[in-house]
Amino acid sequence: MVSATEPHLYCVQPPAVDGDQNERFTPPDGAPPGPWTAENAYRYCERMATTHYENFPVASRFLPAQLRPNVMAVYAFARTADDFADEPRFEGRRAAALDAWEQLLEACYHRDVSHPVFVALRDTVRQHNIPIAPLKALLTAFRMDLTKTRYATFQELRHYCNHSANPVGRLVLYIHGHRSPELHRYSDEICSALQLANFLQDLSVDTPRGRCYLPEEDLIHFGVSRDDLLAKRHTRNFRDLMAFSVARTRSMFLRGRPLIRQVSPGLSMELEATWRGGMAILQRVEAANYEVLSYRPTLEKKDMAGIALRSLFAFGRRFLSGEA
Repeated sequence: MVSATEPHLYCVQPPAVDGDQNERFTPPDGAPPGPWTAENAYRYCERMATTHYENFPVASRFLPAQLRPNVMAVYAFARTADDFADEPRFEGRRAAALDAWEQLLEACYHRDVSHPVFVALRDTVRQHNIPIAPLKALLTAFRMDLTKTRYATFQELRHYCNHSANPVGRLVLYIHGHRSPELHRYSDEICSALQLANFLQDLSVDTPRGRCYLPEEDLIHFGVSRDDLLAKRHTRNFRDLMAFSVARTRSMFLRGRPLIRQVSPGLSMELEATWRGGMAILQRVEAANYEVLSYRPTLEKKDMAGIALRSLFAFGRRFLSGEA
């Protein structure tokens, strides 16, 4: 039975622990053994969040101060697992690292775990009664990254986003106390759109690595071959494909936008900035005339500052009109 102090939505049996096995366990990411207090663990997660480049804000100053550490704990969990799937230093042990990470995740829902990310994550899930499902879904996506490099249909790509992107939005909503299924559906649209915008942005990086997030059905429909992508041919057909992909992604951003007006004020401003950042990526792709097989369009610091300022003004207008 789960005690009243544990998240009541967690339903699996705790992993077996034999004596001091946890003390002998070597964490897959090489984190220092501690001991870790909750305060030190949250600082560890914060350093990770502030030293990794991301397109979009991670626990920005828009969020209530008391919730930022919780968002950073979730970020540190996901960022580390993503590194297992992508970073060269984990080559040859990626699957084993993800398996160990999942063992630590399950363990932290039942007992203290001597790892900074899971000390902070355990405290976060206990505070906000967060179910384990979205966290495990992220690990499913990272395992998919190990073997799957192509997607036959857009629906198949959306299935990937359901595991890789949408759980992040749901976790943030849980932290802010938002559990409405309608809000979660809006969040799924925004998060999937952010993921797809990132795929379009990263074509010049992913294609040489053998990864293609343009669905096969779209390539066939627009008459674009894999040789065209590898040879960086910005043909008329390729531009038509990209214009279609950008328009489809933008429509998802628009379908999810009602979320911004229906959440708590701090999260509303954070979502506004994130939403505008995703839309700005699409604009950059368009501004490059879709010639993104040769370089990766990015948002500079001045762009991010402008997005933050416009988001603040947008929130101010909603506040003054009584909508916030």
